[in-house]
Parts: sequence; structure tokens; C-alpha cells
Amino acid sequence: MRILQVVDGYGWGGTKEQVYLLTRELKKRNIDVEIALSFQYKEMVEKLKPYNVKTHFFENHIKNARYRWENYKRLINIIDNGNFDIVIANSPHAFDYVRIAKLFLKTNPKIINVKRSGRIPSFLSKYLKYSAADKIVVVSKKVKEKLEKENFFPEKLITIESGIEIDRFKNVNKSKEEIRKDLNLPLDAKIFVNVANWNPEVKAQDKLIETFSKLNCDNCILLLVGLETDIKAKELAQKFGIENKVRGLGFRKDVPEILHASDFFVLSSNLEGIAGALLQAMASGKVVLSTLAGGIDEYLKDGYNGFSVPVGDFDAFKDKMQFLLNLSDEEYKNIASNAVKTAENYSIENTTNKYIKLFEELVNEK
Repeated sequence: MRILQVVDGYGWGGTKEQVYLLTRELKKRNIDVEIALSFQYKEMVEKLKPYNVKTHFFENHIKNARYRWENYKRLINIIDNGNFDIVIANSPHAFDYVRIAKLFLKTNPKIINVKRSGRIPSFLSKYLKYSAADKIVVVSKKVKEKLEKENFFPEKLITIESGIEIDRFKNVNKSKEEIRKDLNLPLDAKIFVNVANWNPEVKAQDKLIETFSKLNCDNCILLLVGLETDIKAKELAQKFGIENKVRGLGFRKDVPEILHASDFFVLSSNLEGIAGALLQAMASGKVVLSTLAGGIDEYLKDGYNGFSVPVGDFDAFKDKMQFLLNLSDEEYKNIASNAVKTAENYSIENTTNKYIKLFEELVNEK
């Protein structure tokens, strides 16, 4: 069984992390998996190098990359020469490449599209693009239900929740105090943290900063971690007069340590699939607060393993943030313990098991 993972662009985020983790886990289980990506994507190559994953470069990720035939031609050659049983398109743009490539293939691999949100494609996109997938993997039952309701190829939909590295987030060697000193954070502050690349339309960091500005807490700090947060968060914090209480850290590789140094994790998203960053925070033993975007309500239970508010209700969000500050040590400990237990159900090992089962079913259909 030969598998090809296809991913476009570069940088890092939830999609790229899932591609890396699944590819790594498949390789560790002796599944013959390879990856096709952009020439510019050095970070993925470096992260997969210890696992001896064969890498193919197909996309020159420059302006109008999806309109350049040479990118498609390279992908066609990669798929045909590799004689893959299954090709996985891991994003809408990656699926653009795979969909067009399929028209010219000499081989006949099964095509899996991974759809991480409940956004409904246009009529043309649905029938010209997504009809080419043999299976469409969605990352939560809620997303699946939404797509089924819109009659979006219900016979092709299968739910496989995203997975996280439990041990990486659960076990951090440094103490909370040591990490705060390294990050130049006050030892006695109450620290809220949000982890998401800057994308206010989806992640609503702008509303989060505005909400935080209304919080009655002189000793609170809000950290934002993710691409461009080091620039954008500062600009908004100045607008609301809280530039001394908001810190944008930009893209970081030490997210487990930053979570460990914080007190609370907050997610303000308008749109999510399964919200891997939220599960990572829960695995690290943080008390979390999130909007119930996407499939989050499948595992986040208000008052049991964290706290939640409806999407877009930032008055309630502010009230819940204030409530978190008044939790007793015992209440915090109980909720954090339940959060860790919940996160353990979403391990990358469980996710990999489900993908392998899907692969076997597709291959046996041939």
C-alpha cells in the first residue's frame, strides 16, 4: 500500500501540523508513505528527515501558483511514477492540484480530500472539484452533519478527528517559573494565552483583544502566539490602550512551554474544525475557555473540562474570563484533570488507526 500526502504552500499551522504528524506516524508503522510539497517548504522537509520520508517537490509557490501548468505537470509525473494506491489532498488548494492532475493520470489512485471546516463550496466547486474525491475526510461529527444537511456527497463523508501529540504537551521539563523568566513574564501575573496564526475573520483575535481590554484585572496579561501576532496584536492593543498587557509572540516552536507558563487558554474562533490548539491546551492541563465553533462542543463541556460560550458572544466571553480568575485552586485542579483525560481521546495514534482502516477499505475496493 503506497500513500502520497499532498500539501501546498509553506509555513505552519493546524493543517501543516496534521500532515506532519500523520505522515510521521504512518512511517513509524512501516506504511509506505511519501509527501509532495512546494520547493519552498524547508521546514516540513527538516521535520520529516529523521523518519526517512521520501520527499517530492511539485509546487513553485509563487504568485498565481495554481495557474501555472508546470506545477500540475510535476505532480502528475510524481503520482504516475510512484504508482500510488492513495493520494491525500490536505487542503482546498492542494485538492485543486490533485483534482486537475487526476484528469491526466495514467494510473488510477484513490483520492482522499481532507476538509477541515464546514464551509460549503459553491455549486460549481462541488460538482467540478469535490466530485472527484473517493472519500472526503472531515475532522468532526458537527462538520459532517452540516455537510450532510447540505447534501454535500454524504456517501463520501467520513469523520476522522485530528490528533495531537499528548506527551509533548502533557510533559514539560521546565517549571512554570523558569519558563516565565525565560520569556520575561511576571511571575505573579494571571496569564491568558491564545495560539492561532493571525486571521481575525476566522480566529477573531481582534475581538479577543477588545474583550480582554474590558476585563477587570490589573494583573492580567494576554499572550498571542502565531504567525503575524507579533505585529498585529501590538497595533490593536495600542488602539484599546492595553499595549502593556498584550504581547504578540509571533510564530513559536516552544508552544508546550508557553502553555505550561500560562494560567488559562482562550480561543475566540468564529470557525473551526476540531480545534487542535484547544486540545493541546487541554492536554497540557490548562483551564480553557472557547467559543463553540465547529466540532468543539463534541468534547468541551462547560464547567466540567473547561468553559464555553456561543460563537460571537463576547459579552459572555468577558464574563467567563472574569469567572476563571475567581476559580479556587481545587476547582482549577479538577477541571484541568478532566481536560487532560478528554484530550487523551484525541491522540495522533488514534487518528492514525482510523486513517489506516480507511486506506485498507479503499485499497480493497480496487
